[in-house]
Amino acid sequence: MQFDRSGLSNEQLLAFYKALVYPRLIEEKMLLLLRQGKISKWFSGIGQEAISVGAAMALENDEWILPLHRNLGIFTTRDMPLAKLLKQWQGSSDGYSKARERSFHFGSRDHHICGMISHLGPQLSIADGIALAHQLKKEPKVTLAFTGEGGTSEGEFHEAINLAAVWGLPVIFLIENNGYALSTPTNEQYKCADLVDKAIGYGMEGVRIDGNNLLEVYQTIKTARNYAIQTQKPVLIEALTFRMRGHEEASGVKYVPTALFEEWEKKDPILQYTNFLKSNNLISENEINEIYQQLKQHIENEVAAGLHSAPIAVNSAVELADVYAPSVPAISPSHSSNEKRYIDAIAEGLKQALEQFPQLILMGQDIAEYGGAFKITEGLVTEFGNRVRNTPLCESAVIGAALGLSIGGFKSMVEMQFGDFVTCGFNQIVNNLAKIHYRWGQAADVVIRMPAGAGVGAGPFHSQTNEAWFTHVPGLKVLYPSTPADAKGLLLAAFADPNPIIFFEHKALYRSISGEVPEGYYTVEIGKANLIQPGDDISIITYGSGVHWALQYAAQHQEMSVAILDLRSLQPLDYDAIRNVTAATGKVLVLHEDTLTGGFGAEISAWIGEHCFELLDAPVLRCASLDTPVPFNLELEKNFLAKSRLDEYMQRLFHW
Repeated sequence: MQFDRSGLSNEQLLAFYKALVYPRLIEEKMLLLLRQGKISKWFSGIGQEAISVGAAMALENDEWILPLHRNLGIFTTRDMPLAKLLKQWQGSSDGYSKARERSFHFGSRDHHICGMISHLGPQLSIADGIALAHQLKKEPKVTLAFTGEGGTSEGEFHEAINLAAVWGLPVIFLIENNGYALSTPTNEQYKCADLVDKAIGYGMEGVRIDGNNLLEVYQTIKTARNYAIQTQKPVLIEALTFRMRGHEEASGVKYVPTALFEEWEKKDPILQYTNFLKSNNLISENEINEIYQQLKQHIENEVAAGLHSAPIAVNSAVELADVYAPSVPAISPSHSSNEKRYIDAIAEGLKQALEQFPQLILMGQDIAEYGGAFKITEGLVTEFGNRVRNTPLCESAVIGAALGLSIGGFKSMVEMQFGDFVTCGFNQIVNNLAKIHYRWGQAADVVIRMPAGAGVGAGPFHSQTNEAWFTHVPGLKVLYPSTPADAKGLLLAAFADPNPIIFFEHKALYRSISGEVPEGYYTVEIGKANLIQPGDDISIITYGSGVHWALQYAAQHQEMSVAILDLRSLQPLDYDAIRNVTAATGKVLVLHEDTLTGGFGAEISAWIGEHCFELLDAPVLRCASLDTPVPFNLELEKNFLAKSRLDEYMQRLFHW
């Protein structure tokens, strides 16, 4: 093993040695504590320390790193106190995640480390967004994201690397190829000769290195950093190494041939680097022993402090409060209004949001010069330049990049060309965006616009309204306006709010509904329903297209006095308004376009039954669409939609 010390002083080489040994000694102590039952789980990086330590040493301390399970060396090299790390690993409230996360699934803004999720691949896209934030601010910074050879099989690997290459982002993607993804060997994971060869297909630079050679890792990443910053292009690095223990301690290593351990034991990064220092008369046995003793004593002191934590004080109010970042108050309209179509109100909202928030970035397929599938963003790129960005066809990577932009201090919007396509980015939404504030206090300042709904003969893949998928996820806010004024006001409120928001826009309303819309900047309060009209006989609780169905039905049936409540916001939900409208009539119909089973109407119905039973004069009924995919034929689609059964349900309630 050849070590290139170019440009490094003797003092630096010795500092590297201490940085390399420190995580190994911590690991040995953690394995002991694991056997003693003082920590519950451990993912060992023994044998792979050179990659983490070399990478962290090569970057500036304010450059973001997105590590994985086996990257203890990142945390130690960034000088995170071992005592607090131990509290984190024990699940103590005074760790880094208030006892809400395990092992290395946490982040720290102070140390510029972004916490991983177990799905591995999705953090690569976050690195794209952080790098884009640096690029937009013209900061000479790079972002480093780790993955394993197993992670390269995930679709997110392709999406993230392709996006970085297309956009020209200063990201280093570092593959730790240790031969096994849990127990699956590389010959069952990929068929290319070397993973670094994938770089060629993305039109980017790639290099393969010995991941056990500390100085080779350091020098390569240092060079890659300079290249990425100077050229504003990404780099792919494949670091060959070996995992000397199981995926995690409980899994064992029976599936690994013994000969491999014998081969890689000779390549141990600490052994090799120690021999290099000794052969160059840079360190003696006495100095080695002294370093080990000092580090071991330090570890014992830190462990002693880390093992003493106060018992968890469980407080449900605190837990619920930390799911969302604090919101901002609504801003009332103070300008005259004009009649606008629903689609024009949204377009005006986007333009005013870009003016109000200079750090706002819009992203989506075909939204720049083309103006989007529905022409809502038409003309914005001319006025706002690269703040309005076309994306490749990669919903998941773009949503991940949106989260990265938030970490980098930006707001972002992602337009789903059709709401149906959000399934391709589902993991990023429900596991990254929704949970990150609760996990380690990082806001996800992201709005996802969802053109949704049927009524236009678009068939099963362009007609769904799938709000119930998201109202179930703590950490998301879900908005569904029915009028032009609410569409603009709620959209502006969504951009002002620092939380991830799923914003539904009904396509059939785009050009069919008009109304008075205030001209200037204003917001509609999130979580506040709107009583469209009072009534005495039946209350219809609805949102989106259902509001217009209800209004039309009430106008055609003057024999009924119908109260109509437009929820507007599904998460958070206005329970006071629901109680009040229930009390007004004693008969409630929940109306929505989504399919019946598991639809959001079930939640409203259940809440009324549990909390307003004494106010009811009849059972709560749900009128929803058929439990089928959305059919293409217009007659079949009419039969599918809840509107076709509205009269039946209203008559049942009226004559109860």
